[in-house]
Amino acid sequence: MKKFLFYAFRWQMSTPILAFVTSYLVGFGFWVSAAIANLIGSAIFFWVDRFIFSPKFDQIWSVKEQVVCVDCGKQSRGYRLVKTNKYDKTKAVPEYRCEQCSIVKAQKLKEQGLIS
Repeated sequence: MKKFLFYAFRWQMSTPILAFVTSYLVGFGFWVSAAIANLIGSAIFFWVDRFIFSPKFDQIWSVKEQVVCVDCGKQSRGYRLVKTNKYDKTKAVPEYRCEQCSIVKAQKLKEQGLIS
């Protein structure tokens, strides 16, 4: 549902582009101006749609400086996957991992089907 709402909002954001370009290029005819407006809109919103439909859209990460990794004990920048559509640690005690251990943990979660 969250993805749909973002997509619906994104779709409405294309309305001003279509309206502006078609009114500006009205002399070329409706179909030509609509086609040009859609080309401009696709060049802009391709990147937005790519983000909305990426697996990372549903992932919420927390990053913290100078933490002790819960796996290896190394002090460094820490990473914590907080929430995805199948994984929720919002109420858990935070466990930060260094970059290397975070990659290993993410791979394990991927193998379990909890993240994509």
